[in-house]
Amino acid sequence: MDIQERFIRYTTFDTQSAENTGTVPSTRKQLVFANFLRDEMLAMGLDDVMLDDKGYLYATLPANTDRDVPVIGFISHYDTSPDCSGCGVKARVIHSYDGGDIELRPGVWSTVNKFPELLCHVGEDIIVTDGTTLLGADDKAGIAEIMHAMKYLLEHPEIEHGSVRIAFNPDEEIGMGAHHFDVDAFGCEWAYTVDGGDIGELEYENFNAAGAVVTFTGVSVHPGYAKGKMLNAARVAMEFASMLPDNDIPERTEGYEGFFHLTSVEGCCEKARLSYIIRDHDSERFAERKTLIMQVAERINAKYGEGVCDIVLQDQYYNMLDKLRSLPHIVDIAQQAMSQAGVVPKVQPIRGGTDGAQLSFRGLPCPNLFTGAVNFHGPHEFVSVQVMNKAAQVIVNIIRTTCTAYHR
Repeated sequence: MDIQERFIRYTTFDTQSAENTGTVPSTRKQLVFANFLRDEMLAMGLDDVMLDDKGYLYATLPANTDRDVPVIGFISHYDTSPDCSGCGVKARVIHSYDGGDIELRPGVWSTVNKFPELLCHVGEDIIVTDGTTLLGADDKAGIAEIMHAMKYLLEHPEIEHGSVRIAFNPDEEIGMGAHHFDVDAFGCEWAYTVDGGDIGELEYENFNAAGAVVTFTGVSVHPGYAKGKMLNAARVAMEFASMLPDNDIPERTEGYEGFFHLTSVEGCCEKARLSYIIRDHDSERFAERKTLIMQVAERINAKYGEGVCDIVLQDQYYNMLDKLRSLPHIVDIAQQAMSQAGVVPKVQPIRGGTDGAQLSFRGLPCPNLFTGAVNFHGPHEFVSVQVMNKAAQVIVNIIRTTCTAYHR
């Protein structure tokens, strides 16, 4: 089975995760794919295959060397985003893409004007959707690449390697992927999440992240007789939002610039609620953002009365650079592996987070490798077959380099 066939088979499984279900995994349908992958691992000949009751799947490629080699791992998630349906995915291969606009279905086009990333893949075989669902390359491309690399190494025992662990987990898209990951049982000195974007991406910096839920309590009376009595919670919520910096929002920031992102608004006269996510790469600026939003809440209460504005602020994850800064060899190995595969490394910060960020702070240093997925979380998602093959080659090269250059 080639990587194209493997990936397309994986996309037929609906693995969409869901917020606020209170279960692990968040949707039972994720377990259908997890069980399929478990059986595939067993048939492939991997060792220590184990699927736990929360949907975390682990396996081992056993060492074939007597060298003292660090145990390393590769991790991907099998859920897809709640932002777009992943049910009934109909993947289509465009062979030798010619650089033109792509009609996904009547009236729905992926144009090079809107999606110029397409032009980076002229002449390649790209896999697209039918315009009604996402594709699921985030992160089934990563799973396909890891599985393809494991199969290659099993079929080529002349390539010397240490013990390699792999893991696939649910619920990354809702920020819960690392919560029940068994770091101790995984038993690696370091690992790589295979969950990045286009070819060459190598990420070991990400946002520091927090979430804030701001609740406003008003006083509701008949509007005709409201003078001196009414306090409109929805209007106070709008005032609160206006007190945060106008330009510090996702649509006006890039690179290392942080933001406040208003993710939901609910409200009426008596009660209102705003939900925010707060992001910044720099830990000091991150702390300043959290201080600012708390100060805005205090100013609202000073104006309208104590208890009108209540804020619950909670950290979510931190910049993995803080843990990887002292371990440059982990990134060096990945860069060397890419160069060996003819891939130019593109080191860049993640404007988001990965399971690897949380795992890094739980004792498993974990930078992020490219998968080839582009425009994920929507119907314009696509992935190049050639890039997936390069990603699998990079995984093999990391394993080989770790054995030959970093044995003890």
